[in-house]
Amino acid sequence: MTTFDIHSRKIQVDDLILRENRWRDALVNSGTGVWDQNYATGVMYYSDTWKAIRGLAPDEKSADGFESWLLLLHPEDRDFVVEAIQRQNSGDPNYAMFQYRERHKDGHWVWIECRGAAVEWDRDGKPTRVIGTDTDITQRKAAEEMLAQLSRRLELALSISDIGVFEADLETDMVDWDDRLLEMFCMEGTPNLKPGQIWESLLHPEDAATALACVADHLDGENEFRNDYRVVLGNGKVRHIESRNKAFRDANGKRRLVGANWDVTGDVILRRELERAKTLAEARNRELEMAKARIEHNALHDYLTGLPNRRYLDEVLDARAEECRRSGSTMVIFHIDLDRFKQINDTLGHRAGDTMLQHAANVLKSNLRSQDFVARIGGDEFVLLTDMGGTQRKLASLADRIIKELCKPVLYDGHTIRFGASIGIASDGGAELNAKQLLLNADIALYRAKNLGRNRHEFFSRDLQNQIIHNKRLADEILYALEQDQFVPFYQPQFCARTLDVTGVETLVRWLHPEKGILTPDKFLSVAEDLDVVSMIDALVLEKAHAHHQLWMAKKLPVPKISVNVSARRLNDPALTKKLRGMKIKPGTVSFELLESIFLDTCDTGVVQNLARLRKLGIDIEIDDFGTGHASIVSLLRISPTTLKIDRELIKLIPTSAEQRKMVGSIIEIGRSLNIKVVAEGVETRDHVRILSELGCDILQGWALARPMAFEAIEPFLISEAWRADEHPVHEMLGKIRRAGKG
Repeated sequence: MTTFDIHSRKIQVDDLILRENRWRDALVNSGTGVWDQNYATGVMYYSDTWKAIRGLAPDEKSADGFESWLLLLHPEDRDFVVEAIQRQNSGDPNYAMFQYRERHKDGHWVWIECRGAAVEWDRDGKPTRVIGTDTDITQRKAAEEMLAQLSRRLELALSISDIGVFEADLETDMVDWDDRLLEMFCMEGTPNLKPGQIWESLLHPEDAATALACVADHLDGENEFRNDYRVVLGNGKVRHIESRNKAFRDANGKRRLVGANWDVTGDVILRRELERAKTLAEARNRELEMAKARIEHNALHDYLTGLPNRRYLDEVLDARAEECRRSGSTMVIFHIDLDRFKQINDTLGHRAGDTMLQHAANVLKSNLRSQDFVARIGGDEFVLLTDMGGTQRKLASLADRIIKELCKPVLYDGHTIRFGASIGIASDGGAELNAKQLLLNADIALYRAKNLGRNRHEFFSRDLQNQIIHNKRLADEILYALEQDQFVPFYQPQFCARTLDVTGVETLVRWLHPEKGILTPDKFLSVAEDLDVVSMIDALVLEKAHAHHQLWMAKKLPVPKISVNVSARRLNDPALTKKLRGMKIKPGTVSFELLESIFLDTCDTGVVQNLARLRKLGIDIEIDDFGTGHASIVSLLRISPTTLKIDRELIKLIPTSAEQRKMVGSIIEIGRSLNIKVVAEGVETRDHVRILSELGCDILQGWALARPMAFEAIEPFLISEAWRADEHPVHEMLGKIRRAGKG
C-alpha cells in the first residue's frame, strides 16, 4: 500500500480557496459583476452581481444570445458597443474599458462600465475566451450630468455678470485666467496661463503694496477675502477692480487661490460724483433744493419741448380720472400725431425735425387754457387733456383750430416747411371712468383719422371700436385665406362695340369665404392694403387666370386676352419681370390694368422702367378708371398705354347728361388721336350701348352684356352666345346701329 503526504498540497488548496473567497467578496461588495464567455465550450458565466445590476434574480437567465442582448442596449449605443467588443477582443488597449446604456428589467436605463480582455485564443489567434467585469455607474453618470449642468449654469452666470475668474497655483506661481478676465485687462488673444508677475505688473503703483499685502495675509487661511485695487492697462487706461478670493488646498494637497473680479470703474466714478454732489449739497443747501427741483422737472418733462412727458401724463391721468369719478365731470383726451414729420427728418435732418417739434409744442400751448394739460409722449405724438364742457362741436372747433395752426408754413434755414396733424378725440366721465382705456380710445380715433386722409380729426365711438375689431378679425381671415388658397379669379367678358365679338375678359378677384360665400374686393381690399398683401393676391390671381386662359386657348374658345389689376407695390417690385418671364406668357394675351390716380403723374422712374420691361414681354398696359384722377396728357404719353378704360361714374349719366356725353366723347377722341383703344365699363342699358357705339368707343363692358362669372361659367357662356340672341335687348340695339351706319 502506497501513502502520499498531501499536507502541503492541502495548504495550497486552502490558500487558493481563501484568495478566491477574498476576491469574490471584494467583487460582490464593490458592486462589480463578473462575466466569463467561453466561445470554445459555449459556456457563458454571469455572476449574481452582474445579474443584479440588470434587475435579474441569481437563478434567472440573461438574454438569449448576442443579438437578443443587443436589443436591450440603448439605440444610440448599439453600433458603438459592437465595435467596442470587437476592438476589446482584438486587444485594443483603447477599448479595454468602455461605457454604454442597457435597459434594466424594470424598464429604466442603466449606465454600465465594461472592462474585459481575451485570455485564451485558438491557433489562428482568434479569442476563444473573454473575461471581464461590469460596474453600474448610473449614479456616477447622474452626478457627472449634475456637475455639467451646474458648470453650464455657472458659466452662463459668469457670462451675464461680466465676472472674470482666475485660479492660481501658489507653488508654481502660474495663474489660469478665463477669457472674461483677459478681456477685462485688455489682453484678449493671449494665453490663459500666465505667471503671477503679470498681474503684479499691472497694479497701479499707488495700490500695489496694499493689494499684494492683502493677498499675502490670506494665503494661509481658507476664508474668503476682498481685495480692491486699480490696474494700469496696456493702453494707459486705469480701471478699478473689485475681487473676491479664497485660498484652498486641492485634492493633491497643493495650495491654490481662486478669485472673481469685477470692473467697477463706472461704479467708482459714479460714487465719487455722488459724494462730490453730496458734499456740495451739504455746503449749499439752497443749491441742493434747486438741483432737486431740476431733477424732478427733468424726470417729468421732455428735454426738447419742455412739455410734460409720458410719466407725468400717467400721473395726471390718474389724478384727473379720480377727480372726474368723484365729481361726475367729463374728461376729454386729444391724441395728436404730426403728419409728414418723418419726411422732414429724412430730407432736412433731425435738427430741423427738433425745431418743428418745438414749434408744434408752442402752437399747442398757445391754443390751450391754463387748466388744460398737454404732454409729448414720444416721437411726434402729443396728448392733450381737458375738461372742456359743451358739445362735440366745441371740441371739433378746438381740434380744427389746432390743425389749422399746425398746417401753417414754417421757415427754417431758408426752407419753407409744411406739415399737419391728425387728431383722435375721446371723452368719458362718471364713476366707471377708466383713464387708460380712454387714452386707448383716443388712439383708436387717431388711427381712424390717419387712415381717412390725415390733417383731420375723428371722435371715438363704439362703432369705430367695433370696426377696429372687425378689421382685425378680417385681417386674420385674409391671412388664413391666403394660406388656404381661397382667392380666385372671376371674369367679366368685354365686347367689340361694333360686332359684339368677345375681345377679352377682365379678371376680378373674389374671395371664396367658407362662411360668407363669395366676397367682392370692396369687402376686404382696404384691410388687405393695410396688411400689405394686395401684391400677393394680384400674383395669385394672375397665375390662376393665366392657367385658365391657356385652357380656353387649347379649346379654341374666343378669349383673345385677359386683363388683370396690378397694385402699386407689385409694379415697384424689381423682380416682377423675372417672375413674369418664368410664366412664359404669350405676347398680346395679357394686359395689366393700372389705376390712373396712382400710376400717371405720381409714378417714378423705377415704375416707368418696369412698364418698359413689361412691354418687352408682350404684356399690354391699360389705364383703369380713366377720368377720375388728374393725369396730364404728357404723363399719359409717358406711360404710353394700349388701352384706356373710362370710369363707370362717367358712363353712368351719358344717357341723360349732354356734358357727360361730351366728356366721354373727348376721351374717346384723345384715345383715337393717340392710337389708344378705349374701353367703357359700367355699360348697363341699351342707351349706354347705343351712345357709346355712336361716340366711337372700341370696347364695351358691363352687366348689359355679361356679368362677372366664375371660370366654370365662361365656356358655356361663350358657346351659347346668349348676348347675340334676338331677344337680347342689346342685340336689337346693335342691329339698329349697324343699319344706321349702312344708311
